[in-house]
Amino acid sequence: MTTPTQASDSTDSSAQRLNKFVALALGVSRRQADELIKQGTVTVNDQPAKLGQRITTTDIIRHGNKRLTAQTHQLILLHKPVGYLCSRASQGGVPTIYELLPKDLHHLKPVGRLDKDSSGLILLTNDGDFAHQMTHPSFYKIKRYLVTLDQPLRPLHRQMINDFGVQLPDGPSRLTLERQHEGDDHRWIVQMSEGRNRQIRRTFAALGYTVTKLHRTDFGNHTLGDIKRGEFTEGPLTT
Repeated sequence: MTTPTQASDSTDSSAQRLNKFVALALGVSRRQADELIKQGTVTVNDQPAKLGQRITTTDIIRHGNKRLTAQTHQLILLHKPVGYLCSRASQGGVPTIYELLPKDLHHLKPVGRLDKDSSGLILLTNDGDFAHQMTHPSFYKIKRYLVTLDQPLRPLHRQMINDFGVQLPDGPSRLTLERQHEGDDHRWIVQMSEGRNRQIRRTFAALGYTVTKLHRTDFGNHTLGDIKRGEFTEGPLTT
């Protein structure tokens, strides 16, 4: 049994790793939690925390002046409508996705983003490790979109995007394209494993096209399914 003035007993069967506790409480990855511990911003019972430290339920953990409380992993699948920002703060009166969620879910963070003019699947979680595995390019998580263009896509441009990629200021962009309907060159199913800012829109714009509709249906193993616009459901934390 520990007291607030004692260090935790690492042999206690109820002990857990400090970085796991901090990561879940703050919604960051364990690697980021380790960085906070190294920076000296985390304390255990008012003593500087140590890398690899284990804690129990009687320990008092703080980040700065904020006391951290135990959290459980959560994942929400939200059907984002057009016209909402993936942000906590409204800009110019534009609503945010948090206005679609009850207050007890406002601590969750979006996994990647969709711009204001796009719709579809948004994942929100407090599991930083899950978010990292879903967004870092090395994990190759496929995202699928329904995209409509302002004009038919020329065969040469389709080949460029599919086979060679289109050069953007932040590097080449390669997408996988498939027609939504046979013979319709306006509407495409677009797949990608990257997640750069407005990448799909910028890729088509570089070739002279405007994306008039962009709707995400899938993100890794998670799919929008029959979730209605503006509504959400809980999902399993599977990557």
